[in-house]
Formats: sequence, C-alpha cells, structure tokens
Amino acid sequence: MPDNSPTAPVPEPFRLPDGDLDDLASNLAKTMAKVRQHGVILDRLGSEPAPDPADHQQEDSAPAAEAADTKQTDGPASVFIVALGGEAYAAELSALSNWVHHLFLPVYGREISTSRPWCAQWHEHPEAVARLHALWLAWQQFTDTEAGLSGPSTWHRDHLDQTLVHLRAPDGPFAACTTSATRPNHRVLATPAPEQSGVSA
Repeated sequence: MPDNSPTAPVPEPFRLPDGDLDDLASNLAKTMAKVRQHGVILDRLGSEPAPDPADHQQEDSAPAAEAADTKQTDGPASVFIVALGGEAYAAELSALSNWVHHLFLPVYGREISTSRPWCAQWHEHPEAVARLHALWLAWQQFTDTEAGLSGPSTWHRDHLDQTLVHLRAPDGPFAACTTSATRPNHRVLATPAPEQSGVSA
C-alpha cells in the first residue's frame, strides 16, 4: 500500500551571526568554569569523613552560638586560588588556564616587548597565577547578566587595566622572562626569605 502521507519539509540551515557566536562562547566558558568549581566543591564534600553519631550528640548539646561558629568553618575558606591546595588547586588552575588561553590572551594579550614582557609558563609564577585568577573571578562576576550593562566596563576599568599594569610591567613577575617573541625565556625570580621567628629586634 503506497504511503500518501506528505513528506516533512527539509529544514533550512540555521546560522548564528558572528557576534552571537562570541556571546555563546563566552557563556559556555562561564558555564564550564562554574561546573568545574562545583566539581571541586563536590570532590571536597566526597572526601570528608562521614560524621560520627557521638560527635553529633555533642553538637546537639552545645550552645547555639558555638554551633553557629562551627557552621561558619564548613566548606572552603576562600575561592581564591592561593588559598587552595592539592586537587582543588590543580582543578582551579586548569579552569583558569582555559580562560587565559581562550579568552584573555586572544583578546588582551598585546605584543610582547621589553616594556610588556610575558611568559608562556605563566602558571609557574605564583604572582601571575594570583593576579590572573583574581582577574578571572572578577570577570565571572562582572560579565554575568546580574552585573548589568555596565558590568564589563567596570571590569575593564577596575580590574583588567590594573592587572595588566602590574602583570606585564618591566619589573613585574615576568621581568626575567620573554621580552621578544623571537627569544622565548623563562625564569622565576627569587622572593625574599621569610623572617625567622624568635629573632630578637
């Protein structure tokens, strides 16, 4: 028996304008970063030991103020990368690297010169990691729709411009690194030794 049902029309190819693709890529990067952050939190929660019922009974008998203090210490003390360690640091550095390589450098990298050094091994410079991570955290906040239309402008003015001044200064963390793209170099500068405790003045 022949099939007399009408054939479905072939849909027209759908193409997003380039500007929309940039927005989509930015939103995808933000979403991926949030997923990674949630993964870090879930890893931390999964690695914590199960509570002891005896401890729970003691907590129930503690004053309310003491219980409130206990709740404040639960979870990570900071989202800032220099306060993290182990797997949490590695996961955050991986997420930061994606942002640096796929958004920050292509848009704000600027040419390497003696007045604007850079290091391809920036992740080995603690100050650079700290500054870039702080910049990335601010970027997530100020490019969110809740930041309003002036959010990106505020991020540029208050965060990006100041970070670039210090990060790529001739005496900044990359002072001993690449000053010409044709002559790559990497050296982490020594930092002052911590003061010995117990030394009398």
